[in-house]
Amino acid sequence: MTASRDVHLIRRPKGVPTPEDFAFVEVDTPDAADGQIQVEGLIISVDPYMRPRLNADQPLDAPMPGGGIGRVVQSRNPKFREGDLVRHGEGMRERFTTDGRGVAVLTPDPDLPLTVYMHALGGTGITAYGGLLETGALKDGEQVAVSTAGGAVGSVVAQIARIKGCYVVGSTGSDEKAAWLRDVVGLDAVINYKTETLSKALAAAMPRGVDVYFENVGGAQLDAALPLMNLHGRIPVCGMISTYNGGGEGVRNLSAIIYKRVRMQGFVANDFGHLNAAFLSDMTGWLKSGRMKYQETVLDGFDRIPEGLIGLFEGRNAGKMLIKVKD
Repeated sequence: MTASRDVHLIRRPKGVPTPEDFAFVEVDTPDAADGQIQVEGLIISVDPYMRPRLNADQPLDAPMPGGGIGRVVQSRNPKFREGDLVRHGEGMRERFTTDGRGVAVLTPDPDLPLTVYMHALGGTGITAYGGLLETGALKDGEQVAVSTAGGAVGSVVAQIARIKGCYVVGSTGSDEKAAWLRDVVGLDAVINYKTETLSKALAAAMPRGVDVYFENVGGAQLDAALPLMNLHGRIPVCGMISTYNGGGEGVRNLSAIIYKRVRMQGFVANDFGHLNAAFLSDMTGWLKSGRMKYQETVLDGFDRIPEGLIGLFEGRNAGKMLIKVKD
């Protein structure tokens, strides 16, 4: 047995989660038996999709879900060696013992930091890649709008669209993120929706209309984009973060979908397993060549998991929010 800790949800949040909604629970992690491995966590991801689960799907007094990177510290499974780096979906646990299902050996490129395998080369990246290129059916040179363009998914979407020769406009909620998108990423226009009138600013920035609107937010962001959609435009829906903590603004312009023959479709990362080889090849090349930029917000310490999750809904992350558990 090895002493460890899990993060549990202990009450349903009302609105934005608070630290009191979570608890750190001491557990004894069993040693690996035949066919099993024990893994210590190194990096844990916190993501917006976790918030809706807290309303009902996530059991109380049970380990929180989530993806991460860990190191095998015990192995009695021939598929894994002690010292292997692995990707997993075992959630917010300092250590866990498993038979290896849902755990994959990770062989990182030595020229890239390990953290990119939790965003640009991980679930965030394949979500952006598949959502834009397959669900959004992007064509080279189109007019593209991206909500939350400074976030982990949105920033990758915006850059893939730029790589494909598109005219790209992004919206974000801070001057710092807007400056990064404009000056580092090189978007054609950037809107700070907190200081500008969104509908007017988006219309001014997209005089040729919108062929693909990549949706992460919903509410007022969707309402501003709908009247600008071009005939047979596409709206891949990755998230609706404006509604996750309750409330949110209504959408008045949905009739544009009818008259513009717009296709609006939701998706999840698991839809794109068939794109994995192409994604890994393209994204690795873009990262190593410097064509794909990224930001990370890395909080140091397992104790900061609730802070990281809450921070997503308060705009405290630049790019991907990660928790570093151990070097």
